[in-house]
Amino acid sequence: MFVAPDPGRARLRHATRAVLGIAFAVAAAGLAGFPLPAMCGGGLAALLAFFVVADARVGGQAVTTLLLPVTGLPVLTAAAFLHPYPLARDAAFVAVVLAGVYARRWGARGHALGVFAFMMFFIAQFLHAVPADLPQLYAAIGLCLAVAALIRFGVWCYERGAAPAPTVALAQPPGLRRPTTRQAVQAATAAAGALAVGQALSQDRWYWAVATSWWIFVNTASRGETLVRGFRRVLGTATGIVAGFALALPLHGAPVPSALLVALCVFGIFYSAPVSYSWMTFFVTVMAGTLYGLLGVLHPALLVLRLEETGAGALWAALAVLLVLPVTTHAATDAWIQRALESVRDFTARAARHPAGDDGADLAVRAAELDLVLGRVRASVAPLVHPLSPLRARRERAGHVLRLLDACAHQIRGLAEVVAHPEAGHDERLTAACRRVEDAVHRLVAPGAEQPRPEPEAVPDSAAHPHTERALGHLRVLETALADLAAPLHADPRAPLAA
Repeated sequence: MFVAPDPGRARLRHATRAVLGIAFAVAAAGLAGFPLPAMCGGGLAALLAFFVVADARVGGQAVTTLLLPVTGLPVLTAAAFLHPYPLARDAAFVAVVLAGVYARRWGARGHALGVFAFMMFFIAQFLHAVPADLPQLYAAIGLCLAVAALIRFGVWCYERGAAPAPTVALAQPPGLRRPTTRQAVQAATAAAGALAVGQALSQDRWYWAVATSWWIFVNTASRGETLVRGFRRVLGTATGIVAGFALALPLHGAPVPSALLVALCVFGIFYSAPVSYSWMTFFVTVMAGTLYGLLGVLHPALLVLRLEETGAGALWAALAVLLVLPVTTHAATDAWIQRALESVRDFTARAARHPAGDDGADLAVRAAELDLVLGRVRASVAPLVHPLSPLRARRERAGHVLRLLDACAHQIRGLAEVVAHPEAGHDERLTAACRRVEDAVHRLVAPGAEQPRPEPEAVPDSAAHPHTERALGHLRVLETALADLAAPLHADPRAPLAA
C-alpha cells in the first residue's frame, strides 16, 4: 500500500477529500442535535457516497449521488419494519443482495445504487433500527449526503471525468448470458448460506457474515478471483481484530480519540482500496470496532465473533463461486487479455491517424482506458500469480504475460505523449509502424492468421523531427513486446515457460 505508485497523487487526494467530507458531514449532524446512532448512520452514508459513486463524468456522479437516498431509504424502511419478523427480514435481505448485484448490468450507476441499497439494509441491522428511529435516520442521512455532495462537487471538485469502467463478455450457460445474472445468483446463494451460518453463531451480529459474502463478490469475475479475495478478506479482518484489541478496546468509547481513530481508518480505507484489498479490510475492521466502542457495546468476545462471521461469509462465497455457475480463472483471464490487446490495437490505429490530421484529443483517454483494463487483467491473474498457488508453470507464465503487458502500457503512455505533441508531424514511417503493431495484435487475437506481406521501409527524412524518432522508438519496443507475447499466450499453459 505504501510503496504502490500514486500517479498525480490521486489516491492521496481522494482519501483526504473523503476524510474531510465525512468529517464535515458528521459534524453537521452533531450540530443539528442528532443522537449518536443517527450520526453513525449518516456518516456511513457519506462514506458510501464518496466510495461507490464512480460515473465516468462529473455530472453523472452528481446524478447518482442524488439518487442514492431514492434507492436506499425505502430499503432502510423495509429493514426497520421487518426487524421483528426474522424470516421475512432474512428473505428481504437475500432479495436485496440479488437485486443489488443484478443492478450492475446498468454500469457504474447501477453498481453504486445496488451497493448503497445493500448497505442501508446492513446499517439497519448494525444500528438495530426500528420504525421509531426512521425519522432521525432519514434526516441524518439526507444531511450527511448533502454535505458530502457539497464538498465533492463544490468545495473540492477536481474531477474532470474518466474513462468508463471496462467490461468483457464471458461464455455463459444458456439463459445466463449476462455476467450480472450469474453473479446475482451466486451472491444470493452465498448470502443465504452465510445468513444461516451467521445466525447459528450469533442472533445479534449475523449480518457480518452476509456483508462479507457481499463484498467478496464486488469486482470479481471468476472463481479464482473470488477465492483470493475471500482469503484477503479473512486476513485483513484477522489483523484488524488484533489492532482492535490494541487500539479500539483501550479507548472505552472515549469520543475524541475514537473520532480521530475513525478518521484515520477512513483515510486508510480510501488510500488502500485501489491497491490492497487486505489493507482496506484491515481499516474497515478497526473502524467497525471503534464505532462499536462509541455505541458502548465493544468487548473482546465481539471482536472474536467478528472474525468467525467473516470466516462464515468467506466460506459460503467460496462454495457459491465453486458450485453455482462457475467461471474458470483461465476463461476470465483470457477474456481480459484479449480486451487489453484490442485496446492496444485501437490506440495505435488512432495514433496513426493523428499525425495525418485526425483529431487526437482522446489519445490520453485511450491510454488511460488501457490502464483500467490492465488493472482488471492483474485482478483476474491474481490467483495464478499468488505465492501460495501450487501451479508453478502457470504462475511463471502469468507473471511473464503481466510484465509484457505492462511494457506495452508503458510504451503506449509514452507514445500518447509524443504523438499528441503540437510539433509532431506527419511521417510515413509512423503510419507503417502503427500498421505493423496492429498486425501483431491481430496475430495474437487470431492465431493462425495469415502473415502480412512485408512493406518496404520508408526512406528516413534527414530532417525528421525528434518527436518522430521518439515515437518510432516506442512503436519498435511495443512491436517487440507483442511478438514476445505469442509464446506464453499460444502455448500449453501447463507447460514450463521456455527460457
